Amino acid sequence: MTKKKSFLGGAAIMAGAAIVIKLMGAFFRIPLSNIIGSLGMSYYQTGYPLYNLFLTISTAGIPVAISRMVAERQAVGNHYEAHRVFRTALGLLLVIGAVSASLLFFGAGAYASSAGIPEATLATRALAPALFFVSVMAAFRGYFQGNQNMKPTALSQIFEQLFRVGLGLTLAVVLTKKGLEYAAAGASFGAAAGGFAGLVTMILIYMASRRAIEAKIRRGNREPGESTGRILVRIVAIALPITIGSSIMPLLNMIDVQIVVNRLVSIGYSAGAAKELFGELTGFAQPLINLPQVLIQAIAVSLVPTIAAAYKQKDRENLTFNIQTGMRTAMIIAMPCAFGMMSLSEPIMLFLYPREQASAVSAAPLLFILAFGIIFLSGIQTLTAILQGIGKQNIPMINLMIGAVVKVFCTMTLTGIPSINVKGAAIGTVATYFVTFVLNLFAVYRYTGTKFPLVQIFVRPLISVAFMSVGATAGHRVIMAVLGSNSLATLGGVAVGGAIYVVMIFVTRTITPEELSLLPKGDKLAKLFYKVKRK
Repeated sequence: MTKKKSFLGGAAIMAGAAIVIKLMGAFFRIPLSNIIGSLGMSYYQTGYPLYNLFLTISTAGIPVAISRMVAERQAVGNHYEAHRVFRTALGLLLVIGAVSASLLFFGAGAYASSAGIPEATLATRALAPALFFVSVMAAFRGYFQGNQNMKPTALSQIFEQLFRVGLGLTLAVVLTKKGLEYAAAGASFGAAAGGFAGLVTMILIYMASRRAIEAKIRRGNREPGESTGRILVRIVAIALPITIGSSIMPLLNMIDVQIVVNRLVSIGYSAGAAKELFGELTGFAQPLINLPQVLIQAIAVSLVPTIAAAYKQKDRENLTFNIQTGMRTAMIIAMPCAFGMMSLSEPIMLFLYPREQASAVSAAPLLFILAFGIIFLSGIQTLTAILQGIGKQNIPMINLMIGAVVKVFCTMTLTGIPSINVKGAAIGTVATYFVTFVLNLFAVYRYTGTKFPLVQIFVRPLISVAFMSVGATAGHRVIMAVLGSNSLATLGGVAVGGAIYVVMIFVTRTITPEELSLLPKGDKLAKLFYKVKRK
């Protein structure tokens, strides 16, 4: 029972931080889009796929490896060796961060020109310092997560986003007078400010915990440990397949940068029109589908050590519980986000981007398509965490590679059809998610024998979101007819749909009392469940 609490409690802490971060992110991106428009957003977005690719190398696999290796040593009371893992990984990430930051800074011009958007050079270059700060910060986060302490990571993420939003928007406004290239670069530099703030936060927390860490080391076992070289080899062995798998999506986004604009030009669009469509895809629609992913990532981060412990101890009951609970929780989050965005795609875009109405309307079909992929992407993240927890980190990598082939084929083919154009890239993304999700689902069943109850995990949430979608659409139409304000109608529709969904997940028994009681303050939620059940 303790491990169950650890998974859900840690996930709740990370999810709470993720909500705050996303709200701040919306406060950043929405006004930024209105300040610099779709053309400026194309400059701002162009560098991010390359930045994310470099960032993935340092922050995808290595923190997971640190967390797993630290947890293994903590479990047997060898806190000294656990701390050695952290120190070794910190040195590795210092080198990786410095190298990747240099490559991005000096290669920005060639990269932006190859994408057909040379105006994005400054914005791409401004991202480089963030790579160093965030890479180093990843070592601290992995260490605390290995101790099953998610609070430092959550706190550093909040400070990171706060400074990113504050300085990024300020610089965008100040530099607008010099041109869109400079404004986009100012917005990008906010990531560097955020990375620095997050790193300082983690160092301060570590220093405050130093005395407790040293006391644990003195009390713990001091069994002979592995050499530094052996620790590095193990870190790389665990991290490499995770990193390669996580690098595939940023790599695919880079492919989109190279394919979409040039493909649209080849079928008759002007360079300016093609860039604006790309900006609508990556700057307007794509960021919105990432909203639930930070919540799903909170589940994944907390799920890995829990799954690993149960699998190593051959605790079949606990393993099955956590796998099914993790998957069900992911669907409970993903489905309302997906169907909500599909039901109100155009009203949402107009609400978020009132100063760019033409672009908002044009981006609405892209949001509708991409929103469907939220379900599969959320499943991928959860299933990947499960496979990593049982030591099968190669499997998600292979499956995502297979999905990548689907992505390239669909994007190349469909974007070149004039009637489909940029929507082809969105369809290709969803197809990738679907193929990878199905392959991962079969892999988890094959290696753990865990069955996924169709009704509990998929059907009950689906029934709930069906009622939610009808209510949200009807609420928007009624309020729009009465008040004539899309903003009020959209907010009202979301509120109506959200209220219906909360009621329906209790009515359909999508959430069980046991799961509610395992959450922080979950006893009160469980009592509410029983009240609804009695009625």
